[in-house]
Amino acid sequence: MGVSVIYRPTTWSYIITLLLMTITLTIISLSSIQVFTEGLMMPPQIAIMAFYISLLGSAINIPLTYIKTREYGLYYQEINIFGIRWFLPSIGLRERKTLIAINLGGAIIPLTISIYILTRLPPTVNVYMKIALATTIISITVNRLSRVIRGFGIVVPGFIPPLITALTSIAISIIPPKCNPAFIAYISGTLGTLIGADLMNINKIPELGASMVSIGGAGTFDGIYLTGIVAVALTLTLI
Repeated sequence: MGVSVIYRPTTWSYIITLLLMTITLTIISLSSIQVFTEGLMMPPQIAIMAFYISLLGSAINIPLTYIKTREYGLYYQEINIFGIRWFLPSIGLRERKTLIAINLGGAIIPLTISIYILTRLPPTVNVYMKIALATTIISITVNRLSRVIRGFGIVVPGFIPPLITALTSIAISIIPPKCNPAFIAYISGTLGTLIGADLMNINKIPELGASMVSIGGAGTFDGIYLTGIVAVALTLTLI
């Protein structure tokens, strides 16, 4: 009796998708580690560890809370007539519970790196004010650009936030006394995207119609993670 082997269905589109994802992930990994070590002056071992924890943590969502909403929907009412069960469709209010979670790789690790950078900066009011100003500008900009798509999530144009973050960080960093724009870019890009895209849209979560919403849920492909990395890379290119 022969052994049956079940193969995964393979198409050209499937192969091309895997190839593109592999190339993209390789580019992200190389650029991330380079940005961490050269742009943010992190020790190589910490940079490598931060990237791989972000990559592995992309699959981990930590529950935070539930949001309950009431909405009209279709449900079936069971009616028993002479022993025969009938299911009649009805439209009425029903309660929906949406789980709010935070992604380890896409949100917690970038926030941890931001805190790490803050501890290495000179503890001066000037530096903190520049970071706060840049974060405010990025938060408002990202919030204006974000769109809520039902059944999908909150989306933001991919390249615009990093570009605005880089230009803002460079402009603010040259205000006397000067400071490193790369540090401002990473912290303001990470926090600004988190605040502008997720926290400032928290009241729009019921519009998503989803059972779970994850902050930074796309992991290393999420806007929170990528904005910080790409913004620093652009900053180093432009200065």
